Amino acid sequence: MKWDDRAGLAIGGGTMIGLGVGFFFLRMSPLYFVGCLLAGIGVGLAVAAIISSKGE
Repeated sequence: MKWDDRAGLAIGGGTMIGLGVGFFFLRMSPLYFVGCLLAGIGVGLAVAAIISSKGE
C-alpha cells in the first residue's frame, strides 16, 4: 500500500473508532458492540468513497 492511499487508512480508522466506541457499550449489550463496529466500518467506507472521488 502506498502512503498516498488515504482510502485504506480511512476504512481502518473508522473500524478502530467503532471498536473503541463499542467497548463502552459492551457491558450494556454485545449487540451494541457489534453495531458500533459495523457503523465504524460503514463510516470508513463512506469517507473512503468521498476521498477517492475527490482525487479524480
